[in-house]
This record gives sequence, C-alpha cells and structure tokens, in this order.
Amino acid sequence: MRGINIPGEPQGGWLHTIDDVIQKLDQIVEACHRQQNRLGYFAILYRQVTVRVKQGIDRGEFEDNPRMERLDVIFAKRFIDAWEQYERGEEPTLSWKLAFGAAEESRMVVLQHLLLGINTHINLDLGIAAVETMEGKPLEPLRGDFNKINAVLAELTDGVKENIGRISPVFRLLIRFARGRDEMLVNFSINTAREGAWKFAGEYAKAASRPALTAQRDHQIAALAQRLINPGKRLSRILYFVSLAEWRTVSGNMAQLDRLVKRS
Repeated sequence: MRGINIPGEPQGGWLHTIDDVIQKLDQIVEACHRQQNRLGYFAILYRQVTVRVKQGIDRGEFEDNPRMERLDVIFAKRFIDAWEQYERGEEPTLSWKLAFGAAEESRMVVLQHLLLGINTHINLDLGIAAVETMEGKPLEPLRGDFNKINAVLAELTDGVKENIGRISPVFRLLIRFARGRDEMLVNFSINTAREGAWKFAGEYAKAASRPALTAQRDHQIAALAQRLINPGKRLSRILYFVSLAEWRTVSGNMAQLDRLVKRS
C-alpha cells in the first residue's frame, strides 16, 4: 500500500500505511500482555477493527479505498500517540488519560475498559481524523466511509457483548440490574457516538480555534468517561462481584477476548 503523509508527522516517519498500524497495535498488545495492562482489552478490539478495515480495502469495499486507508491511519495514530505519551509520562488528552488510568483498576470489568477506549476514540478522535483526512475539502463525501468504519467497530463490540459470558460468567446480572435505566455502561451506543462525532467533525472543520474546541470537546468526553468509571454506588457494587467472576489475570482475559473478537 502507498505511503501516506500524516498531519503533524515529519516526512519519512514510519506510521504511514494500515500495515504499519497493525504492526504497531501488535506491539501495544504484546506490551500489555507483558505488563498485565488492561488497556490491552481495547488494543485487541481495535487491532481487529483495523484488520477488518484492511480486508475491506483489499476487496475494494469502500467508496474511496485509498482515502479509507488514510482515514484509518490518521485515526489510529491518535490512539497510538496517546499511548506513547502516557508511556513516556507525558500528558495525553484528558479523556485518554482517564482511560489509561482506569486500566490500573482491578475493580473494573472488561466491558468498562473496552467502552472507555471506544468513548474517547470515537467521540474525540474520529471527528478530528475525518477533518485531517479531507485536508480542507468538504466533509460530506467522506460520510459513507466514515459510517462504515463505525459499523465495523459496532459489529465487533456487539459480538463481544453477546458473548461476554466467556470472560465474565455473571455479566447477565449487570444487564438485568441496569435494564430500563439510563445506564451508559449497558446502553452505550456506537451509532449515537458516531452521529455526535460527525457533528463534531463539522464544527472542528469550521472552528476559528481548533485547539480550543478540542479542549472543550475533550472535557465533555472526559465527563462521559467518568460515568463509565463511576456508574453509581449500587451498580458499582454489582460490578465488583462481576469482576470477581472474570478471569483473574489480565493476560488470561486478553487471550479470551482475542479469541472472541476474531470469531465475532
């Protein structure tokens, strides 16, 4: 696949193709295995999303396949940059900082960690990546492929939620407890997040100060992350018991999740 010039990346930088992205995500997953880092849950899911997108590009499934590769690389780079910043002890965006910090919490269940990554990556990163992909051109021609990358993520996430019992045998207790409630952990909708991300992309494209708008959006998405981390006393007690029934090692959970997403 051809090389892609990425905004903010010096010419000759190595992360320029979707194959580069998959290679880097492999490295992050392996590092999470070694470190017993729960961020690996999201990294495994996201790697499989990227593999699916690559397969679609190879089969010519998108409206503009070279443009989809560019979107995928720019989109992924925002997560990869945040990971590398956090690893160096630097400050990523607030919403990524919360997701990375939560990865150190053993009381949280696998689904919480997955949704924390999805929350930030769609609600903050995707709109910015869409604008950077179009390089000052109108956004509307991108909308079909923008929706397709979300559909891949939704398909895999739904597959994980439907089969979460393989990792978390008593997860259905949580579903029953939260049914009918305005509970973000259970009712998180990638389709709703996608629509919000598209609206944000339009605002970002026209913004007089993109850094100021990014900071404002980041604080809004961080507030959603806080709701995922701290869903309330009663639900948190249920989550604690759910977490006790999950596999007891992070690497064990990662191995189960990896098998799950590849089947989804």
